[in-house]
Amino acid sequence: MKAKFPLLFILGLVIINLLSNSCKKDANSNIAHLLTTGTWELATIQVTNYIGDAQISVDTLNDSCNLSQFFVFHTDNTCTYTNFACINQTTSGTWTLTPNRLFFASDMVCKDTVAGGKGTLENVKPFENTQIYTLGVYSLVLQTGDVQPNYSSTKRRKIIRYGFIKQKAVTQ
Repeated sequence: MKAKFPLLFILGLVIINLLSNSCKKDANSNIAHLLTTGTWELATIQVTNYIGDAQISVDTLNDSCNLSQFFVFHTDNTCTYTNFACINQTTSGTWTLTPNRLFFASDMVCKDTVAGGKGTLENVKPFENTQIYTLGVYSLVLQTGDVQPNYSSTKRRKIIRYGFIKQKAVTQ
């Protein structure tokens, strides 16, 4: 009888531990937290053109811009972008993560001169369908454009890659 009590006690602890650790966790991703804890300053913009999976050209944009560009994600799912496309502007919108947390969408509308290719200002939604390529505590790389996983082997594709660095404080 005395030998059965410690064995039943240990077995009970194991069962309680299994039950408490087997509950489904709803918010097991820290991606939203990483996005919203700071200000992201643009470091690079790279445009890569493809036909199918063959790379045709790589262009670096924003290399002569003297304005700092900042992307801020807020916990209430709003966001702001300052000086998009090296144009003195502050735009805002909302953002949402996809269920798989690999993409986010934003309805933010910015003025851009590159979009039309004619040097005229046009309204664009640059982050309407955005792949989170990498995300860490201090760096964020986003890809927009033709980022779908399935594409034709003969169709032209353009992928724009934005590289951001987290800033401690905004100094505009």
